Parts: sequence; C-alpha cells; structure tokens
Amino acid sequence: MAITINPISPVAISVFGIDIRWYAIAYVVAFITCFWIFGRLTHRADATITLDKKQNDDFMTAIILGVVIGGRLGYVLFYNLAFFIAHPLEIFAVWHGGMSFHGGLIGLVVANFLFARRARVNGWKLLDLASVVTPLGLFFGRIANFINIEVMGRTSDVPWAVVFNGVSTTPRHPSPLYEAFGEGIVLFITMMILYNKTKLKNHPGALTGIMGMLYAVIRIVCEIFRAPDAQIGFLTSWGLTMGQLLSVVLFTAGAIIFAHAIKKPR
Repeated sequence: MAITINPISPVAISVFGIDIRWYAIAYVVAFITCFWIFGRLTHRADATITLDKKQNDDFMTAIILGVVIGGRLGYVLFYNLAFFIAHPLEIFAVWHGGMSFHGGLIGLVVANFLFARRARVNGWKLLDLASVVTPLGLFFGRIANFINIEVMGRTSDVPWAVVFNGVSTTPRHPSPLYEAFGEGIVLFITMMILYNKTKLKNHPGALTGIMGMLYAVIRIVCEIFRAPDAQIGFLTSWGLTMGQLLSVVLFTAGAIIFAHAIKKPR
C-alpha cells in the first residue's frame, strides 16, 4: 500500500507578483546554515585555518557563485546538453530546477582555490572545512527535489513508496529522501566525527578525499532506487546511470587526494 501525498506547490510565496520558490529557499537556508557552522569551525581553538570577517564573507560569496554556476553548467553538460543547445536561454532559468552535484562540486573546488590564492591561505585546509559542512547543504537541496517531485525513484511496491496525488498513479521510491538522509545527515555526522575525533584535519586534503569517496558510495547506492534521467536513460544494458558514472570518477579522485594527503608530512 503506497503512501499518497498531495503535491506541494513549488512556489512558497508570491510577493508583488514575484514567485519565491522552495528551491531557492532551500539554497538560501543551505548556504546560511553551512557558513554559520563553517565560521564556528574557523574560530575554534583547534582550527586548522582562520579567516577574519571580511575573508569569511568573501569566501562565502565565492563559494555561492562557484556552486550555482558549476551546478547549472554541470547539469547542462552532463545531463541535457541537446536540449540546452536548442534552448540556450533556458540555461539561465535555474528556477525551473536542474542542478548537478558533481558540477557544483567542481565549481566549489575552483572557487575555493581561487579564493585561497588571493587570500594567501592553504587551499586544502580550506577545502577540508568546506567538505565537513557541505553535506548539510545537500540535505536541504534533496528536500527541495522532493517538493519539486524531481529525480524521483523507480517504481516499487514497498510500503513507503509514494504516489503524488494528481501527478501519477505509479508508486515510486522517495529517492530524494533517501539521498537527503544518506548524502545529507549521515555524511554530515560522519564528517563532523572525523573532524573532531581524529587527526585527519592535520593532513590537508585528507578530509576532502574522504568526503568525495563517501559521497560517491552513498550516491551510487541511492541511484539503485532512483529513476534514471528521462532524457538519458541507462548508459549500459546492465543499468549504469550518469550519476553513478560521475560518482565513480569522484571516488577515484577522492582516493587519489586522500592517499596523497596521508603521505605528506603533517
């Protein structure tokens, strides 16, 4: 017996004719929450890196731009290039949804090292801290996916399968909630424990590598329950998805970064 849910309007509120969408609110809450925790970590006695208020604000601006631009371009290039070639103005319509984590991650890394070079701080230490708080941002993003009825799961007869009233009669895995729990809550708690209870933060790049590997594993597992993107489908006859392929690349990169970080002197 599936769970029937009445769809939530993607528009949270309208102010003077301007629609403010849950998707945008999720991103705003994610950035505010992540940077609040990030600021707390940089001001602790055991902090591996410190930023003054101006630097913290500049870093936040750089990361927001990197994530949004990278996430959108990643979706365009990895998931729906033919459509956006035919409709180039849609690239800028981010309120319609369509963001790639892997693209956003690339944008975050680029913005991180550009800022680190300008501020003359250790880029890997900075990226390690960003890696600790990033999963919390993913949590809010996946909740927004669920509200927008995006990236839903494959058909299923499990008791917690969901049907959105008036949208479809087919029960599906609530895969955005799986990802919110795995990529968000579980990964955030794990990264905080590793940061606070181990000495990995003394090896610049180690936490970054671990976060990449753990996210990749969680994403690959969650993709088993998530329906492939309609415009792409499965990449192989045995069911490989684009998300899984990109995650394999991410896992490999994370493993290389981690191995190099551990070998370097503290």
